[in-house]
Amino acid sequence: MNSYPGVIDDLAAEQDRLESVLARLTPADWLSPSAAAGWTVADVVLHLAQTEEAVPVALSGSADAIGWRDLGDNVDDAMNALVRAQPAAPAEVFARWRAARRASVAALRTADPKQPVQWVASSLKPPTLATTRLAEHWAHALDITGPLGIGYPDSMRLRHIAWLGFHTLPYAYRLAGQPAPDLFCELTAPDGATWRFGDPVAESVITGPAGAFCRVGALRLAPADSGLTTRGPHAETALHALRNYAAT
Repeated sequence: MNSYPGVIDDLAAEQDRLESVLARLTPADWLSPSAAAGWTVADVVLHLAQTEEAVPVALSGSADAIGWRDLGDNVDDAMNALVRAQPAAPAEVFARWRAARRASVAALRTADPKQPVQWVASSLKPPTLATTRLAEHWAHALDITGPLGIGYPDSMRLRHIAWLGFHTLPYAYRLAGQPAPDLFCELTAPDGATWRFGDPVAESVITGPAGAFCRVGALRLAPADSGLTTRGPHAETALHALRNYAAT
C-alpha cells in the first residue's frame, strides 16, 4: 500500500469525484432508488455523511464513535436504523456530507498513523481507517451511479481497496470461525499494470481484473460473475470470504 499521506490524498480524490457527480444530480435523481437495497441516493449520501462525522470522533479516542450497538443487532441493521432516524432533504444531506468529508480528511491528516483507534467492530490504525473510507465511498458511488446510468470508471486508487480486501481476509475467516489459508493474488490494474499480494509460492491463487476483485469484496459482484480465476485448494473459498468492510 502507498504511504499514509498518499492514502489520504486518494481518499480525498475519490470524494472529489463523487462530489462532482452529486453536484449534477436533479431532485428526482436524489430521490430515486440506489443499488443499496431500500435506500435512495439521498439515503446513501446520508449514510456516508453519518459515518464521515464519526471519523474525527473515533480519532479523538471514543470507544464507539457511532454507537451502533444501540441501534441494531449487526452493523448493517444499525446503519440502516441510523439513516432512518435522521431523514433530511437532499440539499441538506449533500451539505452535511460535504462538511463531514472535509472534517474527516483533516482529522486523518493530523492523526498519529501508529495509534490504533476503535472503528465499528474493529481496532484500526488511521492508515487502514482511511483506506476503509476510500473503499466505502467507492462502493457507494457505484450504488449511486449504476442505477442512474452515470459512468464511474475504475481508477488506480483501487490498489488501496484491493490491498484492503487481501489483508482483511484473516478477519473475514475469523468471522467464519476458520483459519485463513495462504493465498496469492495477481490482479490486473485499470492501466494494465499487475498488482501482486501475498506469497507467490502459495498453493491457492486468484488472478484477474482488480476492479472485479474489489467489487466481489464490496459484495457488488458475485464471484461466479466476476471473471476472476481461482486455482488451488482454498482460492475459491477465499474469494467468497473476501470483504472490504467490517461487519459482525
